[in-house]
This record gives sequence, structure tokens and C-alpha cells, in this order.
Amino acid sequence: MTESETTSKDFIREAVEEDLASGRYDRVHTRFPPEPNGYLHIGHAKAISITYGVAEDYGGLYNLRFDDTNPVKEETEYVDGIMEDIHWLGFDWEDRLFYTSDYFEQLYEYAVLLIKKGLAYVDDLSADEIREYRGTLTEPGKSSPYRDRSVEENLDLFARMRAGEFPDGARVLRAKIDMASPNMNMRDPVMYRILHAEHHRTGDAWCIYPMYDYSHPISDAIEGITHSLCSLEYEDHRPLYNWVLEELGLWESPPRQIEFARYSLTHTVVSKRKLLRLVNGGHVNGWDDPRMPTLSAMRRRGYPPEAIRVFCDEVGVSKTNTAIDIAFLDHCVRDDLNQRCNRVMGVLRPLKLVIDNYPEGQVEEMEAINHPLDPERGTRKLPFSRELYIERDDFMEEPVKKFYRLAPGREVRLRYAYLVTCTDVVKDASGEVIQVHCTYDPATRGGDAPDGRKVKGTLHWVSAAHAVDAEVRLYDRLFVNENPEEDVEDFMVNLNPDSLEVLTGCKVESSLAGAATGSRYQFERQGYFCVDLDSASLGSEEERLVFNETVSLRDSWAKIQARQE
Repeated sequence: MTESETTSKDFIREAVEEDLASGRYDRVHTRFPPEPNGYLHIGHAKAISITYGVAEDYGGLYNLRFDDTNPVKEETEYVDGIMEDIHWLGFDWEDRLFYTSDYFEQLYEYAVLLIKKGLAYVDDLSADEIREYRGTLTEPGKSSPYRDRSVEENLDLFARMRAGEFPDGARVLRAKIDMASPNMNMRDPVMYRILHAEHHRTGDAWCIYPMYDYSHPISDAIEGITHSLCSLEYEDHRPLYNWVLEELGLWESPPRQIEFARYSLTHTVVSKRKLLRLVNGGHVNGWDDPRMPTLSAMRRRGYPPEAIRVFCDEVGVSKTNTAIDIAFLDHCVRDDLNQRCNRVMGVLRPLKLVIDNYPEGQVEEMEAINHPLDPERGTRKLPFSRELYIERDDFMEEPVKKFYRLAPGREVRLRYAYLVTCTDVVKDASGEVIQVHCTYDPATRGGDAPDGRKVKGTLHWVSAAHAVDAEVRLYDRLFVNENPEEDVEDFMVNLNPDSLEVLTGCKVESSLAGAATGSRYQFERQGYFCVDLDSASLGSEEERLVFNETVSLRDSWAKIQARQE
């Protein structure tokens, strides 16, 4: 680690260094253990950045292990999606890809060992009865009537559970710990349940599946994990994690569990169950809908993975759950894109502008800067002609105070082109302006007047004859409330009905013809946009260019910070 890093270590890195200094471990080895029952979201990005970052800081190793112990909810689609998301973020597990299902046989044998030691038993109570017998936070639990079965009977029943003799829910294997423990997780937790379901990797080889609290510490130990980093809700599970490893007694230096706090984003939910409800209910268009907090959605929307990693680093590591303003994530994305994206012209709500004194049929090429902060990116040529499109909001027939754009009799600058003055308008039958007529000053090519006169308004534009048709999708917060789950029975009541606005008939400059999926641009004066995968390539039967709004130009987080300072 660098000197600057060692002066600002978080509590996890402090613990790691203590373990290395004391000789508890002579290396660092972490893992990320997602369940393949959904796609990764922004909270997972934080967990990945911590587990990978700790391993990287100390020259250690990093595993990816799928916790695939519930075949009812798991799919290969999610496995593939999770791997794609992690690689996209810039993390690499190299050749260390594992599955809990890799260890099913070992997990079974270890359960048999616990039975033989008198530390596990087969219970016939139903799930509801187990819950009732467990007690409450203020009252101890009571022992199952099956708790004192003999070792021989437990071994026989457990073997028959594996052989498929019993239906789902008929029996479970429980650890024998302490039904009076103040920690509910230690009150004889379930280790195995019967589940006759096809597994995405092992097929129908198994009909009993281990529970997470049992399989997780063993999987960590088998892989040689030193530090099992997990979120704060597992703090109360740590005694059980340690109990499993200590009672098996098979590892000289078993892994150490350390918990860190989760964070939540305003206007967002990240529960997989709730995200799945949004998807299955048709409230969004899939897991990668750009309004979703999933990494696949952020990739599709145009978020750079580097910006997400900066966001995770800036949020830091804490022991207290925290709500983060989503405007800060926007700020990190905007800051990255400002450096990354070339500038282009895009007119989202077109209004035709006709320059009456410009020669018909004439086309000029105007030189436009690709990136004002990076002259080495050079310039591009923009076709300019008699008929253009400007943004409808850039014209007002009866301008209000402080409106400095185009209005009757007013002169404005067309960026990189000429100064023009509005002379007339054309309206449709309803009275709506559908065309604006102007004259231009030929002496102002490039946008500056030789006599030094100043104009306050500068408009972006595209040539009507050369513009490329596009669809643009504008996004707002998916939920109207900062905390969608606060003081409501159902978070769905806070869905924002205006979270998506689809604009058709948009016009973008000709240089964007054939832009590749995933390409990012700043539309001048509009925001940052990314070419969506719904775009059809040039020459296709249904040619179309679709852009997702990534983030606006307005930085509300910067304004919040400025007010606080």
C-alpha cells in the first residue's frame, strides 16, 4: 500500500493488518459469494469493491463463488449476468471461480460428522412449528421433541433424506446448540432442508440442500479464505459461522468474518425480491431497464464502470447503515463523462428554422470542437444549410424576462455558424408555431460579429437535410419519494409514473450515423447520452438510432455541496 493509503485505512484494513502482524494469517484471500437468483445491483458493486480492494491492497487473492443452494430461484442466466457485470466493473477472479454446489458432497460428509459428534439432529417439526418453538427475543425457545434422537437414528434418517424417501418439508437437519441462547440464530438453526427440485448444475443428483449459515463458513474454509467480508445484517450470524468451523475443527486457521454497513440510495429499492416484482409486474422493461439500480441497467444507460468504482470508494467503508443521495452517484457519473465524452449536436424537440436570405441548395461545412477540454481530440465538420432544426424551447414568441434565446426581432448565435435574427413565424391551425424564419449575417461566420456586437443567446442546431432521425429516452427517478419504503404498506405506491419519457422524431448531427451501441456523447446544452442496444445498424430493414439519457448537465449534488460550504 502507498503512504497515503496507510494513513487513511478503514476498520477492515486495520483488522487485516492486525491479523498479518500477529501471524494469524500470512496472506490475504477474500471472496464475493452472490446468489444466482437475480442480477447484481449498486449495493453489490460496493461489496465487490471492498472484497476485491482488500485483496488487491495486500497482494492477495480474490474468489468468485456462487451460493447456489436454492435451485427453485436460481438460473444460469443470472450466473452469466453476474460474471459479465463483475468483469464490466473491472474486477477479475482469474481462475478462481467456484460454486457452493462444488462442495455438496463435502458438506454432506461434514453434516454426518456433526451428527456423530452429537451436534446435529433430524427434526420432524414443520416450519411453522420450528418457528413457534424458537421463542422470541424476550423468551427462550423450547427443545424439539426430536432433539434427543440417538446418533444412529439421526444418521439413518439423514441418509434417507438424501435418498429422497421423504417429501419436501417433512424433515430438516438442525444443529444442536442452545435453545435458550439470547442470539436467535444459535437456537438450533436448520442446516439442511428437503427440496425436490432440478439444480442448474447438479440436476436431480440431490434432493436435500444446505442452508447458507451452514454452507458458507465451510465453503470459505475449503477455499482458504482468510477474511470473509459481508454486510452488517450477518453480524448476529457470526457466532454461528464460528461455531460451525470450531465444532468441525478441521482447519488450523479458519476464516474470520468481518461485517461492514450497507448503504441505501434515495429514490431506490435494491431488494432482489422487490426488483423482481418490478420486472414481473411490467413496471420496468426487464432487469436492464435503465431506470433500475442493477449494474446491467447502469451499463445500458451509459454509466462508466470507472464512475461507479469512484462512487463506491468515495462512499467509504462504515459500520453504520447510511442513506446516500442518488444525486451523488449522478455527480460521479457526470464528472467522469465530462472528461470522457465528445460533444455533439442533438435536437430533442425539433422546430424548423428557415434562413430566408441564405442561398438555396448551398451547403457549408462548419468546424466544431470535439472536446473543449482536450484540443488533441480535434474537430469535426458540421453541414450547414438554409433549413435547420433548433430546440423548440429555444424559441418564444412572447419572451419572458431573462429569456435570452430566439424571439421575434431578436438576434442569437448559432453555435459554430452565424448570427441570425428572427423575422417571422408560421403557425398551424391551432396557433402553434411550426416554423421560424430568420435572416443571417454572412459576415459572422464562426459565430462572432466583426463589428464586436454581442448577443446573449447561443443555440445548438442541426441541418434539416443532413440530420439523422433518432429516438431519445429521458429518465427520471423510479420512485417519487426519497425513501420509497417509508411509512407505506407497499413501496409500489411511490412509483413515479413519469420516470420514462420517450421522444420520437429527434434530430442528431450526421456524424452520429451508425454510432455503435454503448457509445457515449454529450449533447451540447442537453446532457449525456448513450446509444441503446435497441438501435438498429445502418442498412438494416428498420434503421433507427436510440439514445438513453445517462445524466443531465445539471449537477444538483455540486449545488448542495456549495450551499453547505
